[in-house]
Amino acid sequence: MAKHRPVLIAGGGIGGLSAAIALARAGFDSTILERSSFTEESGAGIQLGPNATRLLAGLGVLDALLPSAFTPEMILLFDGVSGRKLTAVPLGAHAERRYGAPYLTLHRADLHAGLHTVADSLAPVTLTPGFDVAGIEASGETVTVANIDGTMMEGGALIGADGLWSTVRKSVAPHAHLHFSGHTAFRALLPLSGLPSPFGAPVVGLWLGPNAHLVHYPVRGGEALNVVAVIEGGGDAQGWNRAGDRDSLLSGFTRWCKESKSLLEQVGSWRAWSLYRLSPLASWSQGPITLLGDAAHPVLPYLAQGAALAIEDAAAIAGALAAQPHHAASAFAQYEALRRPRATRLQRTSRRFGWIYHLRGPARFARNLALASRNEETALNEFDWLYGETTLSSPRPRAGV
Repeated sequence: MAKHRPVLIAGGGIGGLSAAIALARAGFDSTILERSSFTEESGAGIQLGPNATRLLAGLGVLDALLPSAFTPEMILLFDGVSGRKLTAVPLGAHAERRYGAPYLTLHRADLHAGLHTVADSLAPVTLTPGFDVAGIEASGETVTVANIDGTMMEGGALIGADGLWSTVRKSVAPHAHLHFSGHTAFRALLPLSGLPSPFGAPVVGLWLGPNAHLVHYPVRGGEALNVVAVIEGGGDAQGWNRAGDRDSLLSGFTRWCKESKSLLEQVGSWRAWSLYRLSPLASWSQGPITLLGDAAHPVLPYLAQGAALAIEDAAAIAGALAAQPHHAASAFAQYEALRRPRATRLQRTSRRFGWIYHLRGPARFARNLALASRNEETALNEFDWLYGETTLSSPRPRAGV
């Protein structure tokens, strides 16, 4: 694969745009094939740990995000039934000093808009809206992708950044199957002004309870509060932006304390999505075709690392192709060898955290005692492996790129 032949990227979301920017910084042309018009990125809040913001800074994206981002001072953990504060994990300046990059919260649309602005400004990046992948053919070092309208696009490699319900995955792992986790997530935005503590505080709040948990944090530069509630139950339904059943959600929090329920009751309209797992793929790649992010290794959201993993993948792919610019298949094998252990650890750890969040009975009391006994000053220690990731680096921007 020569550098002048574009790398095709299916999907113009967070992972796809990050990949295009990283490839451009490494000197590669890319073409993003996006079914929408690049303006339909919805959703609510997103958390970006230092492992992600460090890479975004290196890619020249972080400055575009800061005006709409928020830097929480800490994570506060509460017992959802009693309302008692259990512990705190320091963030803010403490985390930035420790990891050399900030911990940010922001609206997903603001992250997408920042990535889109940077990608659109780079000459090596071509944005192709209205391209709905309908067919893929690979021959040697050439990949041809067909649009649903019959038009074709040709490149030297293809990256499937098309999310959980990936079309490209079918070319790599045709028998892969998503499994409903049994959990359903609900999200909403509330105006931050006037909310009582701790909901109006500059923190990430995490409330743990039997069979459910609640997360909230500021977005839109501190103007809005993102609220996410996860319950056990719900249906096996594709998509992540359907209308949520308010009564079904509130029924999962009937035993909770007045403070936490009062926040949920303020929301008039919820959006819902079912949470899925994917059995590990035998390979993320097939010749000059590879997958990144949720297309390769979806992770349950209990560590807030889905977007960060996709950004890390993007940097790793660009680095692997820079090392082997004429052999996409070998580069993609190198990328997978680097990334699979970390992605697998994150998937397992996130599942374990979800189980811990929803403990009930004596196990809940034991969890609360363990959390309450922790030293807040050293609470970040167990996350050094996550936020202190140093095996990846963003390609250095070249002159004119």
